[in-house]
Amino acid sequence: MMTTQKSGILVISRHAESEWNLLGKWTGWTDVNLTEKGYHEAVMLGEQLRDITFNEAYTSELKRTRQTCDGILEGKGDQIDLPRITAKELNERDYGDLTGKNKWEVKNEIGEEAFNGIRRGWDYPVPGGETLKDVYDRAVPYLQTEIIPRLQRGENILLVSHGNTIRALMKYLDQISDADIGTVEMPFGALLVYRFDDKHDLPVEKTVRQIDITPPKA
Repeated sequence: MMTTQKSGILVISRHAESEWNLLGKWTGWTDVNLTEKGYHEAVMLGEQLRDITFNEAYTSELKRTRQTCDGILEGKGDQIDLPRITAKELNERDYGDLTGKNKWEVKNEIGEEAFNGIRRGWDYPVPGGETLKDVYDRAVPYLQTEIIPRLQRGENILLVSHGNTIRALMKYLDQISDADIGTVEMPFGALLVYRFDDKHDLPVEKTVRQIDITPPKA
C-alpha cells in the first residue's frame, strides 16, 4: 500500500523597516517600532502568501517582528487570528557597545574592513555583543528542535525574525560555509519559502518571493 509523503512549508520573513533602520542605527536588542512605511510593506508581504494556510507563526520577542507579523496577516487576509509563539532564540544579534550608534559614522571611524567584519563576518568579535556564530548557536538548535519536526509532520509555519538571525538560519538551511556567509544577506521585502518532507532534516526545495520596495538603511 502506498503512503502519501508529508510536505510542510516554512516561510521566513525579515521584519520590515523599523525606526532605527530609518536612522541607520545598529538596533540589536533595542525594542523599537516599525515605521508606517514598514507596516505597509508588511501588509504587501502578506498579500504574497494568500496561497498558503499556516498552522502557526513564530516571532522573536522584539515588537518589530510582532508588528511585521500583524501586517503580514492583515495582508494575507484570511488568518488574522493565527496562533503565535514568541521565542528569545529568534531575537536579533546583540550588538553590544555598538547598539544605538550610527553605522556609517562607525564605518568612517574604524575603516571598511573592520566594519564589514563586524557587520557580515561569521565570528568577528563585537565588544559586549554577539558574533553571527553566537546567534547561530542559539537560533539553529531552536529551529531543529521546535520547528523542523512540525514541518516534517506536514505543518506550514510562518517565521518572522531579523536580518542576522535569518542569515544564521540560512547558513544551516542552505548549507553555507563559514567563508561564504559573509556575502549572504537577507534583504527587506523578501520571503524565503522552504519546503520540507518527512524524510529529511533539510529543505527539499527553496523559492523566494519578493515585493518591490525602496530598501531602508539596513
